[in-house]
Amino acid sequence: GSSGGGMAASPTALRRAGNEEFRRGQYGPAAELYTRALELLEAAGGATAEERSVLLANRAACYLKDGACSLCVADCSTALELVPFGVKPLLRRAAAYEALERYRLAYVDYKTVLQVDCTIQAAHDGVNRMTKALQEKDGVHWRQKLPPIPTVPVAAQTRWSGSSAGGPGADTSVTVLRGEPGESMPLGWAQSPAAAGTERARTLKEEGNELVKKGNHKKAVEKYSDSLKLNQECATYTNRALCYLFLKQYKEAVQDCTEALRLDPKNVKALYRRAQALKELKDYKSSIADIKSLLKTEPKNTAALRLLQELNRT
Repeated sequence: GSSGGGMAASPTALRRAGNEEFRRGQYGPAAELYTRALELLEAAGGATAEERSVLLANRAACYLKDGACSLCVADCSTALELVPFGVKPLLRRAAAYEALERYRLAYVDYKTVLQVDCTIQAAHDGVNRMTKALQEKDGVHWRQKLPPIPTVPVAAQTRWSGSSAGGPGADTSVTVLRGEPGESMPLGWAQSPAAAGTERARTLKEEGNELVKKGNHKKAVEKYSDSLKLNQECATYTNRALCYLFLKQYKEAVQDCTEALRLDPKNVKALYRRAQALKELKDYKSSIADIKSLLKTEPKNTAALRLLQELNRT
């Protein structure tokens, strides 16, 4: 039907109306409004990929709520073709795959989200659930049966923090995401200086990783330390802990693993490396406790099982 006043509603107005319906739990009507907004944008031509992607991700959220999982997957996939590595479409597609019991695909999407932003708890939880489901389904070699996990380019890893560059269109990601249905945005996503810091932190971490490959653990520690000043990331802590183990600085290794576990309580590497460090510090009881926590997440982790055997002999 046409709107009463003869004036056609704009895609923006339709999207806002859709968001309003979504908030009230009216997912069917919300999906219709998003569909109309999409049709208008396409009819008018010149729609940006960003605008279309947001509407598709929003409509996907409606489908997910209504249990139309295949439709949700289709919309998310189109949204991700338009704007690769969007956190919302990835999370929604993962949830839809999970509901469809396509656990490998869900696992890949949750893992991809963590590459874009390692602070998203829903993705950590999803990875843990999928890991359990896949171990039950595929056994020890479940990882071999996974489709490849895409490598997220650095540009996409900071997209959600807004752009640090000025100029036209620099903050579309921020304005577009505000008020859309979905996960509550962690604070700090809309701050531009953060983006530059995260970018630099990631470069320093990569440099640290290269030094580790060359066996230069001392230099790597310096890079990881500089990176952590800019961005407290779980993987950077576990990487620095590995260096400390090599350098026989066991107390520091324990501290780094503890920090990592504060960010991601079930992190397997952090638990394993802390157990190794505690063993060297002769705190066998705590070491065994860490290995047991690890085995709750990955019961068939061979390295952990081996370490537990050694500990039980001491």
